[in-house]
Amino acid sequence: MKILITGVCGFVGSVLARSLLVHRRDITLFGIDNLSRAGAEGNRPKLRELGVRIFHGDIRSQSDVDQLPAADWVIDCAANPSVLAGLDGSTNPRQLLENNLVGTINLLEYCRSRNAAFTLLSTSRVYNIDRLTSLRLEVANDAYIPAADQSFPAGLDTAGVTEEFSTEPPVSLYGASKSSSELLALEYGLAFGFPVWINRCGVLAGAGQFARPDQGIAAFWLHSWQNRRKLRYIGFDGKGRQVRDLLHPRDLTPVLLRQVETGDKKGIPRVCNFGGGVQNAVSLAQMSAWCRDRFFDLPVIAAAENRPFDIPWFVMNNARALAVWDWQPKTSAPEILEEIAVFAERNPDWLSITT
Repeated sequence: MKILITGVCGFVGSVLARSLLVHRRDITLFGIDNLSRAGAEGNRPKLRELGVRIFHGDIRSQSDVDQLPAADWVIDCAANPSVLAGLDGSTNPRQLLENNLVGTINLLEYCRSRNAAFTLLSTSRVYNIDRLTSLRLEVANDAYIPAADQSFPAGLDTAGVTEEFSTEPPVSLYGASKSSSELLALEYGLAFGFPVWINRCGVLAGAGQFARPDQGIAAFWLHSWQNRRKLRYIGFDGKGRQVRDLLHPRDLTPVLLRQVETGDKKGIPRVCNFGGGVQNAVSLAQMSAWCRDRFFDLPVIAAAENRPFDIPWFVMNNARALAVWDWQPKTSAPEILEEIAVFAERNPDWLSITT
């Protein structure tokens, strides 16, 4: 079995590469990365030591993709994962679409020509923002929770968002780029007869993540705390009650292996949520309380203004993943935070390296 991982030197790509090699010794693994993210270069020698062949290239370039060896299966981890991409001044919309959509097209052409299976690591941000922000919320233990006595939109209840929830705009430019990639991937698979899986992931987190506030919030929060940097609760009254669920990327490994073994078997849903779920949902205020217990006290500034596309509560419902794949996350939120904390203590300069 030959597996190609895109964005292999990134946080998610490198974690999955190492985990796949632990679970299956009969695979040949290679990857492509443009090494544009600060911190990615540091993962390259570690992966090479494990026998991973790494190609320095860019999936936005068809010629770079064409020069790759044939694979049986492609796992697409390469993306600009920021919901503010194209709007924050650091990138423009064309760069975002080239990263997340044009790159997908090039990879689908690769799969078509080589008859390779394709797994897209997509995102929870393909779901409609307006319906999420219109939920009536209550506060419990310094975190927002949906009020149980309200009329919920289809695909949502107190257990989280299911695959049936609306993907109509607005979803952000980032969400639109991933939603478009999902649709194209499914159509390519049907048209050209190769297996396609769409894995919509929650907030991925763990040690070694390239920490930024708009992508990798758990790592950013803990590294900033450990470095005594100023932190702010942005939006929603400035109290840090906004909630997301955390998922360690290595927890995806068992289902990825099951998907490739399943191949093109009919009747299995091609789109599935994989998140931390309600058991791994935490607010920023709760994360701060954890940091005070783990590190030391640090004030957090209140900034009540809301940013575009911010959501006060979002949790992935994994019921389909459990029913179809017998999957649920294995790493708890406290375990994820402790892993990041240990890494932060061992790498005090990580923020300056990766930001």
